[in-house]
Parts: sequence; C-alpha cells; structure tokens
Amino acid sequence: MSPSKRPPQPDGEPPGRRGRKLGPIADRVGAAHRAWLEPLRARFFDSGLTIGELSNQTRYSKSKISELLRGASLYPRWEITSSVLQALNVPTWPMLRLWMAAAAEAHKKPNWINGCIETETVVLSTGPAKPPVDTGPAKPPVDHQGFVQLNRVRYTRYAQTFLSDSKQASAVVSETFDILWLRWDETLRSANVQKFAWSVLRSGVMARTPHIDGCPDLAPAAFNTVVLGRTEAPALFDQIEESLSLFKAMSRLPDHQLDVMVLKYLRRMDDTVVADVLGVPLVSVQTADRYAKKTLRGIFDSNDPPEGTPQ
Repeated sequence: MSPSKRPPQPDGEPPGRRGRKLGPIADRVGAAHRAWLEPLRARFFDSGLTIGELSNQTRYSKSKISELLRGASLYPRWEITSSVLQALNVPTWPMLRLWMAAAAEAHKKPNWINGCIETETVVLSTGPAKPPVDTGPAKPPVDHQGFVQLNRVRYTRYAQTFLSDSKQASAVVSETFDILWLRWDETLRSANVQKFAWSVLRSGVMARTPHIDGCPDLAPAAFNTVVLGRTEAPALFDQIEESLSLFKAMSRLPDHQLDVMVLKYLRRMDDTVVADVLGVPLVSVQTADRYAKKTLRGIFDSNDPPEGTPQ
C-alpha cells in the first residue's frame, strides 16, 4: 500500500510537518549517488510522511534518515536504504542496481557492497530479522523492456560522444534505464515518454562530462570525426585545430540545438530518428538544425568555414 498523502502547502511541505524542513542534497554527492537519491527524495516528499514518521517505520533515528535523504554522511549501507524503500513503497530491484553502481563510484570495495546486501538476512541484536532482499532476476514491465530495446543503441551513441570511456558511457545508459524503471509509473504519466526519458539520459551524461566555462567539452569528439579519420599528416594538425574550433563553437549552442547536431551530424541519424529519440516534432529538429548552422556560420568566415562544418 502506498504511503498516505496529505494536501501540500504552498511551499511544497505537507501541513503539520513537524521539525526542520529536509535540507538539500549535499554538494559532495556523486553523480551515481544523486541518480537514485533524487527520485527517493521525490517519493518522500510525495508521501506526506514526516522524518519522525519515517523513523518510526524504519526503526532508524531521525538523524540517520535525514542524513540518508541528504547524502550528508558516508555512503549509506543497503540495510537502512532498503528500510526506507520499503516504507515509501519504492521498487527494490532497480534501486539495488543503482545503489550498487553508486557504491562503486564512491570507491566502496566489492566485499563491503556484498556484505551490506547479505546483512539483510542476518538477525540483528536490536530487533527481529529483516526480510531478505529480493536480488533474483526481477524483470521490469514489458513496455519498459520494449523501450530499452528501442533506445539502448541510440542512447549509447549519444553518450559516447561526450564520454571517451566506453564503459562509462554504457554505465550511464544502464543507469538511465534503471531510473526509468524506478520511475516507470511517473514516466508513463508524463506528457511525453520519450522526452521525459531523454531528460534523464542527458542529465546523467552531462553530470559526468567535463565542462569548460559551463559548456560540455567536445574535444574528444573532435578526434573521432570521420574527417580526422581520413586525414593524413601534415594536414592532420591543421585539421585538428579547425575541428577543435568547430566543436568548441558547437558546445556553446543551446541544449536542444547541440543535441540535434550531435545526433544528426556526429551520429548520422536522419531527422525522423532524431525527432523520435528526443521526443519532439520533426519541425523542431529542422528548426534547431537551421538555427544551429546559422550560429556556426556566423562564428566562422562563411567563405572559408572549417572543414566538416554542417552545410
């Protein structure tokens, strides 16, 4: 049964919420940790429960619950995380996958991670045994599986543009699908499933992409273009310089225009596929393409643009 809800106040807090308002996520929280912490906090706020009520249900102190929901202390053990999931009626299996990935990002050793999970089956001295974690081959909904099959390759190609480490790119895509599984009901209720999912993917990719002056660093992509692959020395170094200038200019485009340029020109997807991936009308892709090229041409000499500039 889902936690009972209370009408929200203007500031977003349920009426009668006692004690201090839950603070923001700590700045030091890593990208993978934030990936599961944000939807967990959203479920907590939506539940209408107080920290005290959640503490009573989980049998952990209010300070421990607050620390977990803010990421304010050491990376949390699975035992307390699982207790909060059960109290908030959050699906365990996708969250466990996200928790494990974030633990690895937090430099937790495999023995620590496995030990945390195994603790769920141990009788604690402070109370009765907690139910074992269901770590079996749980499957997401059929429509989620279809969504993954349709988009995994597309999403991976986009992630690889910004993340030179192919394993990291694949991990971000897998994280995206786990988050969507965790939030699948919310995803289906959204006005546009593809657009909602794209925002999750993009957030994960950009959280791990190096930025320069607030813009994603596309320098790695500049060295992986088809143009550079065909270039031979001594023209190679001139081409590198031109390509770096072009990709630097592209990185400063608005988000939507940048995504269109990456998918269409770097990943060779046609307009209809780009529109489907982004969850936008075809005309939106065509308009973004036109404005992006106009911006890039305005930066470079129109009579002698860097080789590879979209025409």
